[in-house]
Amino acid sequence: MANTPIWPGSSSFSPGNTPFGFYDNDAEFQTDADKVSVFCSRRLGYPLTDVELQDISFYAAFEEAVTTYGNEVYAFKASENYLSLEGSPTGSTINYKLQRPNLGAIVRLSEQYGEEAGVGGSVNWTQGSIALTSSVQTYDMNAWATSQGIEQGDLEIKEIFYQAPPSVVRYFDPYAGTGTDVQGLLDAFGFGNYTPGINFLLMPINYDLSKIQAIDFNDTIRKSNYSFELINNQLRIFPIPNRSGNLYFKYILKSDRNRATVSGSLGEGVVTDVSTVPYANPTYSYINSIGRQWIFEYTLALCKEMLGYIRGKYSTVPIPGSEVTLNQSDLISAATSEKTALIERLRSYLDETSRNKLLEKKAANSEFIQKDLSAVPYTIFIG
Repeated sequence: MANTPIWPGSSSFSPGNTPFGFYDNDAEFQTDADKVSVFCSRRLGYPLTDVELQDISFYAAFEEAVTTYGNEVYAFKASENYLSLEGSPTGSTINYKLQRPNLGAIVRLSEQYGEEAGVGGSVNWTQGSIALTSSVQTYDMNAWATSQGIEQGDLEIKEIFYQAPPSVVRYFDPYAGTGTDVQGLLDAFGFGNYTPGINFLLMPINYDLSKIQAIDFNDTIRKSNYSFELINNQLRIFPIPNRSGNLYFKYILKSDRNRATVSGSLGEGVVTDVSTVPYANPTYSYINSIGRQWIFEYTLALCKEMLGYIRGKYSTVPIPGSEVTLNQSDLISAATSEKTALIERLRSYLDETSRNKLLEKKAANSEFIQKDLSAVPYTIFIG
């Protein structure tokens, strides 16, 4: 079997040398790829000892390190801004775009309360009606729902329009025991012959309110009050109808309220979870020196891991008169601990730049500034 060449000490990167080619056309990535290869090989002992890797091994580790860095950064950004991103279009990537917080997701969460109160939400309130029959007090709304093609148990009545005429339209109702008691005054001014009894006398608003309240109390105490009872969609109305007509009501379908998905969000085009947030791989040339240093160190840890697995194929190598023990376990152990430490360091750094942490720091800075200012002598003004 032919000998496989190992790292000769230098390399020359060209597009197509990485497994995925995410950053191959980035000029700065192309430049740094060879520099990182030299950096990693020297940290692994070259030229004092051979490094059983090839240039494409270093390139693969470099590409993985950049991708891992981008994944950590964008996973943090997706978590930080998800409430604002959910439901937004996925048509174009949002890398390097300033995220604008919005209340879209909060409104969707609160819509359920508006749905129950009938003042908003995404559940339609539909109007229906049933025919009232004279002397019939009880009506089966489930039977009505079946006649309308509504599935059994899916109907929920939200509002029933069964009440007495508004008191204000019966302001001059003589049978309600009310009136304006000013007819005599109108006659005195010569206005008594007008029909109907129009009041040309301006009265205070509290007078009107008291008269309307008197009509309401009169209906409640002296008459059979308009009311209804709805139990298990069995409707009983009070008083018992004395004539036929239509009773109107509004209802919803429980299946609409229980629907867990938003209409129109099926399929591509909308952010529905963190996997659809439109973050792409980072642009290497945009990554600053802080991020690149992390990438270089992570690339080295990956190269240690690869070299450890390669050297682990043979635990010892025979030499004339003795044998050499390879450092496979040391390399893999060091690579594992370094990768874990680097990931934790990056996540800790990102957490320190979260919105909550920054606001906490700003609040603490403001408090410290106030303490410093309180020690400054105040100027005494003498007028």
